[in-house]
Amino acid sequence: GVRVHLVCDMANPLRGEVIKLYKTLLYLGREYPQGAAYFRERLKSAFMKNKDVTDPEKIKQLVARGDFVIKELEALYFLRKYRAMKKRYYEPEK
Repeated sequence: GVRVHLVCDMANPLRGEVIKLYKTLLYLGREYPQGAAYFRERLKSAFMKNKDVTDPEKIKQLVARGDFVIKELEALYFLRKYRAMKKRYYEPEK
């Protein structure tokens, strides 16, 4: 009854979240140190592995993990840019 209906309703907004997450990660993967193709393959297999998950709570956990990965990637890229900039502008004293 009600539970089944709730799950159907929940699946749609979550599906949108999952697609948005995938696209964001795909975009961030372009600058991945091991290369965009490597990142894309790993990303695809991670999403395919969980494609049959229907429990909204489990999906929310997976999306949260994805958000964490986004933050990690952004931190990695920021650090890399910061180091490159520091190297460029900071001349060590001789």
